[in-house]
Amino acid sequence: MDIKTAAALHRLRLASIPEALSFPALLIFGTGFRLAFDYDSLVMPLGLIHGLLFITYVVLLLDVWNRTKWPVKRVAFFFALAIVPFGGLFGDRILKREEEAGVIASRARKEGVVNA
Repeated sequence: MDIKTAAALHRLRLASIPEALSFPALLIFGTGFRLAFDYDSLVMPLGLIHGLLFITYVVLLLDVWNRTKWPVKRVAFFFALAIVPFGGLFGDRILKREEEAGVIASRARKEGVVNA
């Protein structure tokens, strides 16, 4: 794995946490606020924020898929984590390990420790 692939994994990690928290925090809060106070104007902007975060996550996931050549099952797993509330937090832990391993391998190759 090269450093650009590790950087793509890092970008996906950066998008996964806000996306994971946006569903429960924004949409459930907005819906609860609407039901409790009969105030509809809050739901649409919060839904828009959640939608933009989700689209960003999917685009970054496709970029990682292109760079890492993951199998379709693995990409589908990370996509499913984006749909499940708080699923991105679990995915972040997996991505962090892969990112760290990629950076270590890239540095080792750069220093000539491993010929690849």
